[in-house]
Amino acid sequence: MNKLTLLFRLTVVALLFTGFAQMPIFARYYLADVPGFAWTADYYFNHVLHYILAIVLLAILGWRLPRILTRKSWTAMGVIVGLCWAGIVVTGIIRVMKNQPESYFSPTLVMWVDWSHLGFVMLLGAASLIRSRARPASLKR
Repeated sequence: MNKLTLLFRLTVVALLFTGFAQMPIFARYYLADVPGFAWTADYYFNHVLHYILAIVLLAILGWRLPRILTRKSWTAMGVIVGLCWAGIVVTGIIRVMKNQPESYFSPTLVMWVDWSHLGFVMLLGAASLIRSRARPASLKR
């Protein structure tokens, strides 16, 4: 595994962790009480960390996008994974826009964007898992 792939995977795992930390589940289920994990209950810290990690992710995706778009053939699962990433990025950008003080979105739109963001993440996880399990053993790294 090369360094960029490792950075990408660590960034995605950290984004998952900080994304779930923005919901109050870590304090609710006492993970924040474990020594060294008190920061997981700090919403603002996790929010800023999620933004920083999203910048890293967007840089990696932007750097790899030309190579991905020039592929000769696409599998159905590859298209699904790509659309999930596009959905995550678009809904993430809308979520950043709604957090700006000069912008206003209706509560219904905010709910739809939040649920779509979470849904795309869950669909990406399921699609990636299915794709990794369906690969022949010779292609797995």
